[in-house]
Amino acid sequence: MRIAQFVLLLFYSTGLVGLGYSQDPSFYLQFMPLTLLLTAALLLGFDKHSPTPMFGWFALTAMLVGYGVEVAGVQTGVIFGRYEYGTTLGPKFLGTPIIIGLNWLILTYVAGGLAQRLPLPGFARAVLAAVLMVGLDVCIEPVAVHFGWWKWFADVIPMQNFKAWFAVSLILQVYYNTSRIAGGRNPLVPFVYMLQLLFFFALGLLIS
Repeated sequence: MRIAQFVLLLFYSTGLVGLGYSQDPSFYLQFMPLTLLLTAALLLGFDKHSPTPMFGWFALTAMLVGYGVEVAGVQTGVIFGRYEYGTTLGPKFLGTPIIIGLNWLILTYVAGGLAQRLPLPGFARAVLAAVLMVGLDVCIEPVAVHFGWWKWFADVIPMQNFKAWFAVSLILQVYYNTSRIAGGRNPLVPFVYMLQLLFFFALGLLIS
């Protein structure tokens, strides 16, 4: 557990310093897909139930729904607003980085796991988890735009983006609850959420 936390802290802190202070952040930007893969591998490695078919269906569904919504968003501009992805997040298909599906899985799993730690009824837990996902997206957006992960056509992050994020997140969280995923028992969940939140919040302050 401590080794996993140290490895993640090393990656994120190195990225924070490199992106926040380097004159040429392109060297650090190329490691973003690797950081997502590492985060997912360590996070899910601490889930004792992850080898089950139920977990497999949940993971596949979260990735496909997240990726499909992003594709529809990019192609139509109707869901989140008009935006397009840059090249930093790796190979794209239909204008959307393939790794985006994994990002939706990570955020859904972590936010859902945090909400599970509170004595709330199912739907209230899903709403709270969706709010946690949107809260993280609020911190991610200015950083992503600054470093060209994606860009908004009007150079303004629309409120529509956050409303759509909440709606999609809520759907995924309801599915998370019905799938009986026990992310709340994963000891790495709070650490990963706080690490990502602090990373994007601090980086946002450094580039502002």
